[in-house]
Amino acid sequence: MLQEKIGINAGLVWAQLEGGELNVKALKKATKLAEKDLNLALGWLAREGKISFNEVEGESFVCLA
Repeated sequence: MLQEKIGINAGLVWAQLEGGELNVKALKKATKLAEKDLNLALGWLAREGKISFNEVEGESFVCLA
């Protein structure tokens, strides 16, 4: 059950990132996910090699790989 929820949330994150790179704060706001749920979705996508992370001046950005 939890894996299904994480997968659904990963889909929400993916849909937002199709528009281009976002910082984590903007991604959280756009998806309206709780921080825990966002982190789980990001971990899922990262593990699958679907996203990549960049850090600019201490701020984390996420984009599709």
